[in-house]
Amino acid sequence: MIHLTIDGEAVSVPEGTTILEAAKHLNVHIPTLCHHEDQAVKAVCRICVVEVEGQKLLPAACSTPVTEGMDVKTASPKVIKARKNIMELILARHPQDCLVCSKNGSCELQKVAKDLNMNKPNRYEMQVRDSRFDDSSPSIVRDMSKCILCNRCVEVCSEKQGVMVMAKENRGFDTVIVPPYGKLLVDTSCVNCGQCVQVCPVGALSVHDDTEKIYDEINMGKYMTVQIAPSVRITLAESLGYKPGTVTTGKIVHALRKIGFHKVFDSDFSADLTIMEEGTEFLKRMESGENLPLITSCCPAWVKYCETYGYEQLNHLSTAKSPQQMFGAVIKTFFAEKEKIDPADICSVSVMPCTAKKFECKRKEFHDSGFQDVDISITVEELARMIRTAGIHFDDLEDQEFDAPFGLGSGAGQIFGSTGGVMEAALRTVYEILTGKTLEKLEFTQVRGLEGIREAALEINGKEIRVAIVHGLKNVEGILEQIKAGRSPYHFIEVMACEGGCIGGGGNTPKTMAKVRKRQRAIYEEDRKLPIRKSHENIYVKKLYEEYLGEPLGEKSHHLLHTTYHSRRDLLR
Repeated sequence: MIHLTIDGEAVSVPEGTTILEAAKHLNVHIPTLCHHEDQAVKAVCRICVVEVEGQKLLPAACSTPVTEGMDVKTASPKVIKARKNIMELILARHPQDCLVCSKNGSCELQKVAKDLNMNKPNRYEMQVRDSRFDDSSPSIVRDMSKCILCNRCVEVCSEKQGVMVMAKENRGFDTVIVPPYGKLLVDTSCVNCGQCVQVCPVGALSVHDDTEKIYDEINMGKYMTVQIAPSVRITLAESLGYKPGTVTTGKIVHALRKIGFHKVFDSDFSADLTIMEEGTEFLKRMESGENLPLITSCCPAWVKYCETYGYEQLNHLSTAKSPQQMFGAVIKTFFAEKEKIDPADICSVSVMPCTAKKFECKRKEFHDSGFQDVDISITVEELARMIRTAGIHFDDLEDQEFDAPFGLGSGAGQIFGSTGGVMEAALRTVYEILTGKTLEKLEFTQVRGLEGIREAALEINGKEIRVAIVHGLKNVEGILEQIKAGRSPYHFIEVMACEGGCIGGGGNTPKTMAKVRKRQRAIYEEDRKLPIRKSHENIYVKKLYEEYLGEPLGEKSHHLLHTTYHSRRDLLR
């Protein structure tokens, strides 16, 4: 152990600990901007400088390891003066439009400036580094005038997702972080996952806001329907200031009705529907031995990644649409017929933890109802803003139930929100179909966890089924190479683009993996509470097949609930 003193208090920490980490042991806050607890140390912003006795220069706390007997001052006059000077230099390169910035109130730069009591005019001349603005993507908006060159987006795009759309260009004052060759984001291989938005400390990267479209549709008198994804009941409260893992399903339903939606539905229902289609597809592929392994297709960021980087393996993707798109098709066909509403008069909205869903609902493939199946997709953060804008006191809302007939979802649908959840939900159904027996224990703990790649071998009715679960797109590179080489050991693979799955999606309030663990625990706790925990036991799913769809992979269900893919390799040129 290393013994040192921080602000007059003694502390002992393991060798290799940084000053920043050691200070946390004493609940001493050192401000940071480029530092992120789930990323590598960068030490580029210098806001975290501290004073160390015997050293002339002020070292960065995030990158300086402690030494025996070190005496650190984190808030001496010399340190405060240096931090304020650094902040002035940063602000001299940053627009002062905080009131209309998407990150107003949650901006890390804004918070540090406030904590440092930056209450005097800047001594340095204002000169914004780069004024390029790009809202070409349906998911992500880039405003490079606000970039502080923290490099967080570069790391997550390259090291976590393996997409490498963001990179440094030029040197010194002219340094910018941009897509290759000056392209607009929509013309790159960006998969719309929004993980860059998650880590951006300022408003340089934000989610494309579509809330005004909803107000417009309400004003036009449209029949407003909305579906909420399984993970939204876990993460919406966090966006409104609650602790991570807080579940507020009934309050969300009530809030959506107050905003102006006629029907509030549960995407757990269409998650169950997805399992019926995807599970049946898996069983048929197992029987024929063709196009194995089957890879899940619920995550639109992963689908686009596969179309771009794994275009030779597209025949391995499940043809089943995502729960969002299945629901959209059902709303504008079965529901419209049942309620005697012209589909043209329905506005179908989804609330998702995912920025890529905005891209997905605009894909030309998803018009099988005769209309755009899902008209508008908004994120958890957008819904939180709508709730605040409407002046809704979320704490005081009484719990309300989802609307029938799509208000019932199983525990299997609920766990879709976590990495491994789609696989576990599928296995619950596949096991009972193959064996004809009731599962004694529903929890397939082998597929749970937060390792980047998890493997399991399960014996079902005398057959060994080998599965893999992957989250974080960088981790899927080796999997695709195995399939390409014809040596994949798996029968079934689940891929989710974001770390943690949907609970770590780009449309949630910014995450750390510590928060993701709490969200994951809440997901599984909700599953345990539900009376129905298997997709094939959802009575309304059964009824939908009886009254309308026929059977899984039948003619009508194949037309409405399945899709095709196409290569996007041209984006790499």
